[in-house]
Amino acid sequence: MISGFSLARRWILCAIACGCFSAAVGCSPPDNRKETYKVTGEVYVDGQPANFLAVRAVATSGVDKNAPTYSACFTNAEGKFTLSTYEEGDGIPAGQYTLTFTWGEMNMLTMAYGGADKLKGKYSDAAKSEFKVEVGPDKPLDLGRIELKTK
Repeated sequence: MISGFSLARRWILCAIACGCFSAAVGCSPPDNRKETYKVTGEVYVDGQPANFLAVRAVATSGVDKNAPTYSACFTNAEGKFTLSTYEEGDGIPAGQYTLTFTWGEMNMLTMAYGGADKLKGKYSDAAKSEFKVEVGPDKPLDLGRIELKTK
């Protein structure tokens, strides 16, 4: 017969073992991740820092069908951003990109982003964007201040 203390200890050890196994399996990055490189900058609209402006990096070569990625982020209250692909602030894979910008509204209750683009679609089309960047091992980028206009 197993005592209550011994049974409780077994359950605790089992829970710890399961937690460690889950952490080891569930938290390790997938093997197919591409190496990323930090890309930072700040966005000003009409001379003011733009908060919650969506910045997206679109690969000029098109989507990699073997290992597709999506690289984007939002600016903070100071207009600063760091592009992300797999985790917040991790950067983007090597390559040539076109940057696009959309400025909607963030609903803080639902954490949904949308609404009319305050930039009126002026910077949202990658085919028309003038903001080109090249990223690679020897090219971590600080894009500095990017000036956009609503008119």
